[in-house]
Amino acid sequence: MARTNFQFTKRQKELERKRKTEEKRQRKLEKKGGAAETASDELQPSSGEENKNPAADPAEEKNNP
Repeated sequence: MARTNFQFTKRQKELERKRKTEEKRQRKLEKKGGAAETASDELQPSSGEENKNPAADPAEEKNNP
């Protein structure tokens, strides 16, 4: 008989719990009328901020002798 993978089921429960709490937090923020970013959005840079330093751009380094 096959055995249950307890670590997998535990991780799935944790992920479901986190998802539910995040949804609940979003509902509360919407109820207050404030639009807030998620914690994961604050940690990750937006796509426009990735390469703001022109000196770090490899294409420009090739043009400079």
